[in-house]
Amino acid sequence: MSKKKIQAIRGMNDLLPEHSPLWQYFEGTMRGLLARYGYAEIRTPIVEQTALFKRSIGEVTDIVEKEMYTFEDRNGDSLTLRPEGTASCVRAAMEHGLLHNQTQRLWYQGPMFRHERPQKGRYRQFHQVGVESFGLEGPDIDAEVILLSARLWRELGLMEHVTLELNSLGSSEARAAYRDTLVAYFDQHHDQLDEDSRRRLSSNPLRILDSKNPEMAAMLAQAPKLIDHLDDESLAHFKALCAMLDDAGVAYVINPRLVRGLDYYGRTVFEWTTTALGSQGTICAGGRYDGLVEQLGGKPTPAVGFAMGIERLILLLDTLALVPNAARRELDLYLLPMDDAATASALLLGERLRDELPGLRVQLHCGGGSFKSRIRKADKSGARLALLLGEDERTNGTATLKFMREDREQQSLTQGALAETLIELLGKRDH
Repeated sequence: MSKKKIQAIRGMNDLLPEHSPLWQYFEGTMRGLLARYGYAEIRTPIVEQTALFKRSIGEVTDIVEKEMYTFEDRNGDSLTLRPEGTASCVRAAMEHGLLHNQTQRLWYQGPMFRHERPQKGRYRQFHQVGVESFGLEGPDIDAEVILLSARLWRELGLMEHVTLELNSLGSSEARAAYRDTLVAYFDQHHDQLDEDSRRRLSSNPLRILDSKNPEMAAMLAQAPKLIDHLDDESLAHFKALCAMLDDAGVAYVINPRLVRGLDYYGRTVFEWTTTALGSQGTICAGGRYDGLVEQLGGKPTPAVGFAMGIERLILLLDTLALVPNAARRELDLYLLPMDDAATASALLLGERLRDELPGLRVQLHCGGGSFKSRIRKADKSGARLALLLGEDERTNGTATLKFMREDREQQSLTQGALAETLIELLGKRDH
């Protein structure tokens, strides 16, 4: 009886070697940018107590109600695979005393888990980069995290393909008063609400504004706008933020229906969206969550941040052909012993070249075979150059350089001159 092959769980994908250079390019760009802005990396477990997400995200959100991977461990404790990173970051910062009378600029990356229908660029195990700043309450830090994300788009070549949408949710008191106004409006149009919106009417009516149901679009467009009901302090904060973005030359659209799907947001909320993947999609989203630390048992702490989905950004970069060839990290050199007797010498030569040229991407031919099959493997490797070592080369202390991607005569070089020649041919001193 044949055994059934075990496959990956639906929506949890393997990252294959051909795709990993794209991820490394994005992650390297992001890591360098965050270091330049003074953000420090924090790494948290992928499993947390379920209560952390119920208390932070909100029990009546789609994530908590429908999408979390929750289970009981052997002690009977309810645990959850993290569906987002902010709550874990806050928990870790509180637990280790990072928020006590100090400011923090933190970032993280890693897998998150939500049980939703897999689709293009969205998976059940997906990866996010998140940025969180604690202890700063002015609009200047809101502006900085938005400018940071804008700089990332410029460095990746995405700026002309994305749009910044901005809104303010005001204070909790202003939202509570607005909520009453909004519920009264929806009650007047109850027959136009879909089933999901009717369910949210009593629990989270602001989320109805975010509905994508086209049959409700006209009714939602006429709904009262939160920005018209802001408290004076929040309105001043929002106007100051907009002025800073204007001064910095960052274009934005004020979207009064932008509310975000997580309960902990207040005041500034923003999304970067794109239409380059077909229908409009969000590639980065965030805002203020000044009440979350207190909600989780800490002292009142202002906070702002954002998260972006790496899969969707990789897809966007690939679709728009914005990944530079150098980022794909092809091999520079295939080191080819022409017979088995040359293998030991080739092995030592490879180590010497790696010592002399730390950035050189070199692969040694292993596994023997005929000379013809060795050349085929050198070609298949994708390397720009092959370095051949046979009996004559070993005797003379030379190596034969073969151009794999250009129509050029091969060269015989002394092994002592190899490093300088490779630097010239590959065009980079760091090789």
